[in-house]
Amino acid sequence: MSTVFEVGGRKFVLDEVKAKEALDAKRVINGRETMTFNLLPLKYHWAYDLYRKMKSNHWEPEDIPMQKDIEQWRSERVLTDVDRWIVRMGIGYFSAAEGIVGDNILHVVRESVTASELKLVLGRHAHEENIHADSLLYMISSLGINPHECEAMFEDIATIKKKNEFVTRISQKLRRDLDLTKTENKQLLATNIFVFGQCMEGTQFYGLFGMVLSLYRQGKFPGIGQMFRYTLRDESNHIELFRQLFVSLVEENPDVWTQEYKNQLTDLMKEAVALEKEFIRDCLPVGGVGLNADEFSTYIDYIADRRLEGVGLPALNPGINNPLPWLAELMDLRKEQNFFEGRVTDYQKSSALAHVSDDEL
Repeated sequence: MSTVFEVGGRKFVLDEVKAKEALDAKRVINGRETMTFNLLPLKYHWAYDLYRKMKSNHWEPEDIPMQKDIEQWRSERVLTDVDRWIVRMGIGYFSAAEGIVGDNILHVVRESVTASELKLVLGRHAHEENIHADSLLYMISSLGINPHECEAMFEDIATIKKKNEFVTRISQKLRRDLDLTKTENKQLLATNIFVFGQCMEGTQFYGLFGMVLSLYRQGKFPGIGQMFRYTLRDESNHIELFRQLFVSLVEENPDVWTQEYKNQLTDLMKEAVALEKEFIRDCLPVGGVGLNADEFSTYIDYIADRRLEGVGLPALNPGINNPLPWLAELMDLRKEQNFFEGRVTDYQKSSALAHVSDDEL
């Protein structure tokens, strides 16, 4: 079937059959290659919906006031040494981690997928990693932290170094031309998507998120806490993006999904959890007010099981309960202070869903 347009004595014939064939040829990988970046017709509607949601959640670090954080940082009465150490560890770790994630998106995952709407949403994901990195610069400059300390932490804090090496070794395996028609190479890409989405952003980020938001809950670091809330809202979308991408890749390539491969992914999550628990001990070498390393370690077990179940893998700790239920309340960004207390708290446009439910944490 074709559609014919006659304009100014000229006839233009549009072949609908060819257009449908182009849609049918869309795949996560090994699909129809095109340089036109034509999004329509959409095949992966979830990807475009996530792109719109992510775009509507846009925020800028500089719009978040930091004056109270600066006053607290300089005061000896409000903060403890543990409070300051958590923030230093947060800035030190995320300064490297956000860049690692963004680089992997652009130079591994986005270059491997072939559907335009997947490239679109991955581009947005990378842009949000830039915003997160920028927010860390804003925190460092506002508090007057020596930036060389952050650089030193990448090498001198063993648990930060090991967490970074865990994900970079996975990314490095795809930094070359690979034949993605081969099962073992498809598995390499799927592993990358699983590790970055479910192990790193989905699990290893959550220890520090919980600690910083625990301080925020006590009235400490209101500006930094707000930026972490926005970052965590973004991360919820990133985790879902990589979960959907992983599931779609496996559905289109069932040869990937062997029992041996499932066991490999489970072992990688076990490794990620072990590394995160070591890191939590470095963040909390001694307890603080409302801060208990054992609780945060249990929270990581809880989160890891949610990530595994989300991609069809068995939980490591079946039946484990969330020891930090108050985190869900902090993630509800519809419950905000008034405009003059924090005008960026409702950056969300009306077309998107602001609430991040407990099911998404």
